[in-house]
Amino acid sequence: MQFPKTLSVPILLLSLFLLESCAAQSRLIEDEIQTVNTENLKYYLYYPEGYDSDVDKEFGLLLFLHGGGESGGDLDELKESGPPKLLVEGKQFPFLVLAPQNPHKRKWWDTKAVMKLLDSVIETNRVDADRIYLTGLSRGGSAAWAISTQYPEKFAALAVVCGMAPLPYAHWIDKKMPIWVFHGDQDEVISVEESDKMVAKLKEMQYDVKYTRYEGVGHNSWGRAYTDDSLYKWLNQQKRN
Repeated sequence: MQFPKTLSVPILLLSLFLLESCAAQSRLIEDEIQTVNTENLKYYLYYPEGYDSDVDKEFGLLLFLHGGGESGGDLDELKESGPPKLLVEGKQFPFLVLAPQNPHKRKWWDTKAVMKLLDSVIETNRVDADRIYLTGLSRGGSAAWAISTQYPEKFAALAVVCGMAPLPYAHWIDKKMPIWVFHGDQDEVISVEESDKMVAKLKEMQYDVKYTRYEGVGHNSWGRAYTDDSLYKWLNQQKRN
């Protein structure tokens, strides 16, 4: 049986339309993939006086995260600022100091990798788990805020120098952990308002927070913050539980 010629064209067009409709349908699938990320972290580890002789004593540990300027270069660049610079100049700390290097010039810190390094150092050394301190400057300060929210029960104290501070982080930080924030009021890289707003929020929520706001100081507020010996005395006094 043959269709009338007058119907053959409409039927052909309809068939093409149905085929195109079927081909254009969207799909939603469910799947899963296991990813593995590796990070090569170079680091300095300082042992305080008495560590080797007093074999029964556990010591505190300060984790220091540098800024963007020291990322992705030679490890020696870490000696240009913060606690590593002071160590080169002969300063003695009462606790271990762990200073890793971010291997990426233009990437944020891999906080999971940093914490794996920290846990490895804790496991292989005589570290008091209740006296682990966290500090960072600039990009490292931003990472310190992030780590304090991701691992809220890990640290006995937090010191942040001129770091970006997203306000929602305030709700996730452990209220038992004392905090000290430093920032220069002339900072043109990371506005002092970042710290102003975060400190105001933390105080509003009844956190134990101190704030040192340097007048007439730009982004390099770490030059004053880390040379203030009262910071290290304060850190060494803090203990969880």
